[in-house]
Amino acid sequence: MMKIKIVNRSAYDLPSYETRASAGMDLRANISEPLTLQSLERAIVPTGLFIELPEGFEAQVRPRSGLAAKKGVTVLNSPGTIDADYRGEIGVILVNLSAEAFALQPGERVAQLVIAKHERAEWLEADSLSVTERGTGGFGSTGRS
Repeated sequence: MMKIKIVNRSAYDLPSYETRASAGMDLRANISEPLTLQSLERAIVPTGLFIELPEGFEAQVRPRSGLAAKKGVTVLNSPGTIDADYRGEIGVILVNLSAEAFALQPGERVAQLVIAKHERAEWLEADSLSVTERGTGGFGSTGRS
Protein backbone atom coordinates (compact mmCIF):
# COMPACT_ATOMS: atom_id res chain seq x y z
CA MET A 1 0.00 0.00 0.00
CA MET A 2 1.41 3.39 -0.96
CA LYS A 3 1.93 6.10 1.66
CA ILE A 4 0.76 9.64 0.85
CA LYS A 5 1.40 12.71 2.98
CA ILE A 6 -1.80 14.46 4.08
CA VAL A 7 -2.51 17.58 6.15
CA ASN A 8 -5.92 17.47 7.81
CA ARG A 9 -7.26 20.91 8.77
CA SER A 10 -10.82 19.63 8.95
CA ALA A 11 -12.86 18.70 11.99
CA TYR A 12 -13.15 15.11 10.73
CA ASP A 13 -11.12 11.91 10.55
CA LEU A 14 -8.91 11.21 7.55
CA PRO A 15 -10.65 9.70 4.52
CA SER A 16 -10.62 5.92 4.64
CA TYR A 17 -11.77 2.95 2.61
CA GLU A 18 -15.15 1.65 3.80
CA THR A 19 -14.52 -1.92 2.63
CA ARG A 20 -11.46 -3.98 1.74
CA ALA A 21 -12.22 -3.76 -1.99
CA SER A 22 -13.30 -0.09 -2.12
CA ALA A 23 -11.54 1.99 -4.80
CA GLY A 24 -12.45 5.35 -3.29
CA MET A 25 -12.37 7.09 0.07
CA ASP A 26 -15.18 9.44 1.09
CA LEU A 27 -14.50 13.18 1.30
CA ARG A 28 -16.48 15.21 3.83
CA ALA A 29 -17.74 18.78 3.74
CA ASN A 30 -15.57 20.88 6.04
CA ILE A 31 -18.21 23.54 6.71
CA SER A 32 -19.33 25.01 10.03
CA GLU A 33 -23.01 25.36 9.16
CA PRO A 34 -25.38 23.87 6.59
CA LEU A 35 -24.92 25.02 2.99
CA THR A 36 -28.06 25.09 0.85
CA LEU A 37 -27.76 24.51 -2.87
CA GLN A 38 -30.81 25.62 -4.81
CA SER A 39 -31.87 23.80 -7.97
CA LEU A 40 -29.06 24.06 -10.58
CA GLU A 41 -26.81 25.92 -8.15
CA ARG A 42 -23.16 24.93 -7.72
CA ALA A 43 -20.58 25.56 -5.02
CA ILE A 44 -17.00 24.63 -4.21
CA VAL A 45 -17.17 22.69 -0.96
CA PRO A 46 -13.98 22.73 1.14
CA THR A 47 -12.66 19.51 2.67
CA GLY A 48 -9.86 20.84 4.87
CA LEU A 49 -7.51 18.29 3.27
CA PHE A 50 -4.17 18.91 1.55
CA ILE A 51 -2.14 16.09 -0.04
CA GLU A 52 1.29 15.46 -1.53
CA LEU A 53 1.07 12.88 -4.29
CA PRO A 54 4.14 11.29 -5.85
CA GLU A 55 4.79 12.10 -9.51
CA GLY A 56 3.02 9.68 -11.85
CA PHE A 57 -0.13 9.66 -9.69
CA GLU A 58 -3.29 11.73 -9.56
CA ALA A 59 -6.22 11.88 -7.17
CA GLN A 60 -9.62 11.75 -8.85
CA VAL A 61 -12.61 13.43 -7.19
CA ARG A 62 -15.72 11.47 -8.15
CA PRO A 63 -19.41 11.64 -7.26
CA ARG A 64 -20.99 9.53 -4.55
CA SER A 65 -23.64 7.37 -6.20
CA GLY A 66 -26.04 7.57 -3.24
CA LEU A 67 -26.01 11.37 -3.17
CA ALA A 68 -26.57 11.52 -6.92
CA ALA A 69 -29.34 8.89 -6.99
CA LYS A 70 -31.20 10.00 -3.87
CA LYS A 71 -30.74 13.79 -3.98
CA GLY A 72 -29.69 14.66 -7.53
CA VAL A 73 -26.43 16.19 -6.27
CA THR A 74 -23.20 15.33 -8.09
CA VAL A 75 -19.64 16.48 -8.77
CA LEU A 76 -19.73 18.95 -11.65
CA ASN A 77 -16.31 18.30 -13.22
CA SER A 78 -16.31 14.57 -12.76
CA PRO A 79 -13.79 13.24 -12.33
CA GLY A 80 -11.90 16.22 -11.00
CA THR A 81 -8.14 15.75 -11.16
CA ILE A 82 -5.70 16.66 -8.40
CA ASP A 83 -2.20 16.77 -9.88
CA ALA A 84 0.92 15.64 -8.05
CA ASP A 85 2.29 19.19 -7.85
CA TYR A 86 -0.90 20.76 -6.37
CA ARG A 87 -0.58 21.68 -2.69
CA GLY A 88 -3.83 23.58 -2.12
CA GLU A 89 -6.93 22.44 -0.31
CA ILE A 90 -9.03 19.77 -1.98
CA GLY A 91 -12.33 21.32 -2.98
CA VAL A 92 -15.35 19.55 -4.43
CA ILE A 93 -17.49 21.31 -7.03
CA LEU A 94 -21.01 20.14 -6.21
CA VAL A 95 -24.07 20.89 -8.35
CA ASN A 96 -27.70 20.31 -7.45
CA LEU A 97 -29.40 18.86 -10.53
CA SER A 98 -32.69 18.22 -8.75
CA ALA A 99 -35.74 20.50 -8.77
CA GLU A 100 -35.56 20.93 -4.97
CA ALA A 101 -33.12 22.73 -2.69
CA PHE A 102 -30.51 20.54 -0.99
CA ALA A 103 -29.08 21.34 2.45
CA LEU A 104 -25.53 20.04 2.80
CA GLN A 105 -24.66 19.33 6.43
CA PRO A 106 -21.26 19.82 8.10
CA GLY A 107 -19.24 16.60 7.82
CA GLU A 108 -21.55 15.10 5.19
CA ARG A 109 -19.88 12.80 2.68
CA VAL A 110 -19.82 14.71 -0.62
CA ALA A 111 -17.50 12.81 -2.98
CA GLN A 112 -15.03 9.97 -3.34
CA LEU A 113 -11.28 10.28 -3.78
CA VAL A 114 -9.54 7.67 -5.95
CA ILE A 115 -5.74 7.53 -6.25
CA ALA A 116 -4.66 6.49 -9.74
CA LYS A 117 -1.39 5.97 -11.60
CA HIS A 118 -1.15 7.71 -14.95
CA GLU A 119 1.23 7.90 -17.89
CA ARG A 120 2.61 10.90 -19.73
CA ALA A 121 2.44 10.93 -23.52
CA GLU A 122 4.55 12.40 -26.25
CA TRP A 123 2.77 13.31 -29.49
CA LEU A 124 4.02 11.75 -32.71
CA GLU A 125 2.70 13.87 -35.58
CA ALA A 126 1.45 11.89 -38.56
CA ASP A 127 -0.37 12.46 -41.85
CA SER A 128 -2.80 9.58 -41.28
CA LEU A 129 -3.94 7.01 -38.73
CA SER A 130 -4.48 3.25 -39.06
CA VAL A 131 -7.87 2.05 -40.29
CA THR A 132 -10.16 0.22 -37.84
CA GLU A 133 -13.56 -1.43 -38.11
CA ARG A 134 -15.08 1.36 -36.01
CA GLY A 135 -13.40 4.16 -37.92
CA THR A 136 -14.68 7.63 -37.01
CA GLY A 137 -17.91 6.44 -35.39
CA GLY A 138 -18.49 7.84 -31.93
CA PHE A 139 -21.19 9.07 -29.56
CA GLY A 140 -23.33 5.94 -29.66
CA SER A 141 -22.48 4.92 -33.22
CA THR A 142 -22.04 1.26 -32.27
CA GLY A 143 -25.78 1.00 -31.58
CA ARG A 144 -25.17 -0.74 -28.25
CA SER A 145 -27.03 0.36 -25.13
